[in-house]
Amino acid sequence: MLSENGLRAEFLFFGGTMKAQQTTRRLVTSAMLIAVASVLALISEFIPFLQLRFGGTLTLASMFPIILISYMYGLKWGFGSAAVYAVVQIFMGFKTVAALFTPDSDSYMALWMAICVLLLDYFLAYTALGLGGIFARKKGGCLRLIFGGIVAQLVCYASHVLSGFLFYGAWADWFFTESAAKDLAISGWVMEHLSGKGLALTYSLVYNALYMLPEIILTAAVAALIYRIPAVSKNFER
Repeated sequence: MLSENGLRAEFLFFGGTMKAQQTTRRLVTSAMLIAVASVLALISEFIPFLQLRFGGTLTLASMFPIILISYMYGLKWGFGSAAVYAVVQIFMGFKTVAALFTPDSDSYMALWMAICVLLLDYFLAYTALGLGGIFARKKGGCLRLIFGGIVAQLVCYASHVLSGFLFYGAWADWFFTESAAKDLAISGWVMEHLSGKGLALTYSLVYNALYMLPEIILTAAVAALIYRIPAVSKNFER
């Protein structure tokens, strides 16, 4: 017969083994979902009808896998995974990012400005997707995942808006008068009634909304569909 100390040691051994297996499973699942998110974002760049005429890309719900990680494993794990995804996005957009630091590029900025854009448009914006699990412990079934995704993406949108307002506001006149967006119903009113910081903020709000709002709607639809698949939803950790 095992002594009390032996039973305790065995329990700790198997408990530790189970915990290690659970951690490994989470790591593998998270890595797979980050890879899926990255592939969806990459594929979206090559689909013509997803390229918006004013600039920007509507992706194939590429943010959803990251939101799902947070929903399944909690905010702490979700933020960690989202931060990894943010770094992946920086590498995927390397040409755009590098242009911010290249003196002979049209996108060149002062070093501190380029760093701020990098933080706001990439690291903070995509790390915000870790908020996807904010309602995971609440009541509401499928709505917990949908609303969590909406909150996460709205914070992501806010980060993009702040970056656009602070560092790209000079493009506002061009956007509302010369780009494809000049045909928007509000363009005439905006140019007639707004100027300075108000115009810059409106530009950033509109520009980023034109791709982020469809992205939020698409992600919510995908979340609703995924949640209704028994083989998938039964594995959600609550």
